[in-house]
Amino acid sequence: MGEMLDSLALDHITGLTKMLIPFFSGFSNGFLMLLTKSSNIDNLLAVESNSNTVVSWSLNTSQIIRQHESGTADLDERIRAAKQCQDHGYRIRVRIDPGILYPKWQDGYADLIQKTLTAIKPENITLGMLRLLPGHFNLAAGAYGDRARKLRDYKFVKGASDGKLRYQPKQRIEFYNFLIDTIRSFDKDVSISLCRETPEIWKNLKDRCEPKKCNCIVW
Repeated sequence: MGEMLDSLALDHITGLTKMLIPFFSGFSNGFLMLLTKSSNIDNLLAVESNSNTVVSWSLNTSQIIRQHESGTADLDERIRAAKQCQDHGYRIRVRIDPGILYPKWQDGYADLIQKTLTAIKPENITLGMLRLLPGHFNLAAGAYGDRARKLRDYKFVKGASDGKLRYQPKQRIEFYNFLIDTIRSFDKDVSISLCRETPEIWKNLKDRCEPKKCNCIVW
């Protein structure tokens, strides 16, 4: 739950997780994945956790959250919620996606990783960068105006078979290597993977990322 919506944004109204988490605890081969940018975890803490439920936080820098993720929890709130869920016994994953380049982005993402990995120990971190279908530019411009229009300055290239517009391969490789190096300075063992990247990027980072352990795969 959370591919095209936030799994927990309305959970205080629907109470859905109070039903689903106990339901999935009875399966040997069924798993519940909750992907969120919120801190709306009261219902998760009100029921018993189980190994069939994974809670994954989509994280970004404080600057990107302020500019492009209106109405979501801020970075510190998300990390605090993740820690509470981990302390309650839930399996926790992190998704740093979509990565967006801006002046001094290295400082923002280093701060994100430092805050995250000194507070929680996720079982996986999946990395991704902004990728857009051509029509997304119009939607983003309608929602965010000039902030979104500036994305065109990055001269996006068309991706592989999905036809999505992406940053240049060199920029993506630089971004991923910086994040991986920073993650490894805090955690030598956590699995790291990429989200919806092209074969070209996977091949370049094949010794640094695990294709069989990304955010939406159960193991």
